[in-house]
Amino acid sequence: MTKVARNQLDGLSIVDHDGVRTLRMSRPETRNALDTPMVVAMADALDDAALDETVRCVILTGGEERFASGADLRELARTTPGELLTGAKDAAWQRVFAFPKPLVAAVAGPALGGGCELALSCDIVIAADDAFFGQPEVRLGIMPGAGGTQRWARAAGRYRAAVVNLTGETVSAWEAWSFGLVAEVVPAERLPAAADEWARRIARFAPLATRGVKAAVRAAESMPVQDAMRLEKSLMAGLLASRDAAEGIDAFLTRRKPVFEGR
Repeated sequence: MTKVARNQLDGLSIVDHDGVRTLRMSRPETRNALDTPMVVAMADALDDAALDETVRCVILTGGEERFASGADLRELARTTPGELLTGAKDAAWQRVFAFPKPLVAAVAGPALGGGCELALSCDIVIAADDAFFGQPEVRLGIMPGAGGTQRWARAAGRYRAAVVNLTGETVSAWEAWSFGLVAEVVPAERLPAAADEWARRIARFAPLATRGVKAAVRAAESMPVQDAMRLEKSLMAGLLASRDAAEGIDAFLTRRKPVFEGR
């Protein structure tokens, strides 16, 4: 059953379907530029999804023509250095990055600047064959400020990150797939269905387990390997005490489909 959770909130529409929540950016007049109200609305929506036990996976998309073109340059031109570092938009970005549940990006058309950083902050990226990615900030005399240098370096390697960030060149969906940034490339008309298939596949599993996997994988970006492995083991130990672990193991042994409750 599908239901609309909210009709429209600061350029963001929200729809629920079978444990999957889809957040769609919709500011066509700005090519989905990420101004402060948009990022705050996204952070608020993700906070709501984190607290809603019926939501097991979230899809983030910009629709059929574009993902997001980057920051709102008119807003950026008015932004002071202090606001960039500690303002409402930075606080909202941190909430987006801290979202604890699996997050799937469905990318069509341009994902540039902040839009590319947003896509790469997701756990899995599904791209339409017309999608393209890039960090063009250097062309404007600035540089990425929401993870563009770091996420490219960690996903595609330091040299590829340098090329993309120092030249402002874009890469196609298939190039991004070859670098390991994209999980699947599909015909543009198949993008919504493909993203939904990935999200529903994830939503079938125990919510505590998928959150644990996400936390452990993300730890690889910020922790030495030994510390990350200790975190992994502690998360596994916690899962062993869960009802879902008992259910999953028993269902496997008795050859039936498990029913996970998130407990």
